[in-house]
Amino acid sequence: MTRCLSIICMIALLSGLSGCTRTAGTVVNPPQQDRAADEYIDSDPEDRPELPGDIVLVQGIPQINVYDVASDNLRSMDVEEYLPGVLAGEMKNDWPMEALKAQAILARTFVLKFISTKESRYEGADISTDVAEAQAYNADAVNERIRQAVAETRGLVLSDDGELPHAWFHAHSGGMTELPSIALDYKEGDPEYLEPVRVAESDKAPENVRNWTATFTKEQLQQACREAGADIRRITSIEIGKRGESGRAKEWLINGIPVSAPTLRLKLDASKLRSTKVSDIRMEADSVTFTGSGFGHG
Repeated sequence: MTRCLSIICMIALLSGLSGCTRTAGTVVNPPQQDRAADEYIDSDPEDRPELPGDIVLVQGIPQINVYDVASDNLRSMDVEEYLPGVLAGEMKNDWPMEALKAQAILARTFVLKFISTKESRYEGADISTDVAEAQAYNADAVNERIRQAVAETRGLVLSDDGELPHAWFHAHSGGMTELPSIALDYKEGDPEYLEPVRVAESDKAPENVRNWTATFTKEQLQQACREAGADIRRITSIEIGKRGESGRAKEWLINGIPVSAPTLRLKLDASKLRSTKVSDIRMEADSVTFTGSGFGHG
């Protein structure tokens, strides 16, 4: 049995800050008057995750340096200012409000966990808008509904016994989720709060998300293998090696050489090779075609 994650208020213990409360699982707008932070939090302070140690707070809100890949610019902003662009990048801005709010909580948890445990590949940045590194970002798609979802979850994060959990998320599981050691080539041990589960995905998902094919030239595959650390010059065979419980590939065997499936997916094109939940691989003279289901790492 996995541990449960709780949703709590993440707020600096400083006077003069507005906080947030929950009533019967519903997020309530922060009170406007100044009070001690503890009055707003309906969980034991010991369950409240700590902010990254070196993070700067302005009026109680964490400040972060975000590298924007679109503009090739390093921007300083607070977490609540950063989140709308993430939410608009990860979801459609006309999706149900409760789904947007749930995603906002995940995204807020994700960025704080990232800053606590990783270094951005971009110099001077705490995190970037590069989806290959962190979360998607689309400031142009931010609308009032996106801003409302962020505002109504202000300060809310997930907590695992007082620690920020890994808040991984995906678009479509293809029917079953997977452990990060399989889906992400995560090498630090699968967290106790995660396990593969069967998912009744929405029948409104596009057909090319539920089931898809992706074709690459052998030259593209060879280049992706090199970028993934496998110096394969001429591809003669490719098959699925180790799999997870969901059926996702942990590794491909290319000419009998194991290559990380999640890494190769990113090096090829994760928007085309939509997941590693692959049911068939067909190799022809100059190309390789993958058939699979779902979108994202699962």
